[in-house]
Amino acid sequence: MKRKRLLVAGVLMNAVLLGACMGSDDGTSVTEDAHSSAEPPSNDHTEDTSETETNFGQEPTEEAGLTLDMEQDILTPSSLAVLANKQYSLEEDYAPEDLVTVEVPTVLEDPEIKQMRKEAADALKDMFDAAEKDGITLFARSGYRSYQTQVSLFQNYVSNHGEEAANKYSARPGQSEHQTGLAMDVTSESVNYQLTEEFGNTPEGEWVRENAHRYGFIIRYPKGKEAITGYIFEPWHLRYLGGELAAEVHESGLTYEEYLAKKGLDIEIAE
Repeated sequence: MKRKRLLVAGVLMNAVLLGACMGSDDGTSVTEDAHSSAEPPSNDHTEDTSETETNFGQEPTEEAGLTLDMEQDILTPSSLAVLANKQYSLEEDYAPEDLVTVEVPTVLEDPEIKQMRKEAADALKDMFDAAEKDGITLFARSGYRSYQTQVSLFQNYVSNHGEEAANKYSARPGQSEHQTGLAMDVTSESVNYQLTEEFGNTPEGEWVRENAHRYGFIIRYPKGKEAITGYIFEPWHLRYLGGELAAEVHESGLTYEEYLAKKGLDIEIAE
């Protein structure tokens, strides 16, 4: 599958796309979906995004700080800054070459989803260790997932809930950040080790929100930005960008898409 090339930056998002990333507790990757549980979220995620403030539709401005190149950083799958979403897909044969098993507490038994790229895995351990020192115990639930695993997940979701629901709560193959090896879903005992919006209101979720960027991670799908990211609020989904870039994105208060557009990169948002 070819990654889409550049279109004009600042395209206004016209449709609210929703997705999610949890899975069942049977310990198999096939039921650990891209952006939600095997059932659509029971709590109300259909908040009004009609007044969501974005920078799209405005002329992007070059920001001080890191310099990012569209080809080398954003469109290269092995880049820590790679953009993987509903507009920019990873190719079917892409798999990171430096995957390692994370050395943190995990929930599910599937060895594939216990992996991350080495730099991200090391940073995750540093973050979990720091949280433990603050009296916060975190668990890793789902990390790397291959393209073929995502094929099975999406097809399974379609079989169980229909394609319309699948498109709302699951990433299609190639569109999941988990394939980059740079994403990890985290959870806690306080939410029964599940992936739920309630995690954001727990001491563990609050600690993650306040500290993840210090270790190179961002909360990739923040609340109120569904029209931009294409996914519901996911306080559990962490994306590794590296320390400097994660700090810049966090300080900006923007989604990754908004941040890249503000940096002057011509990224496609929606058609």
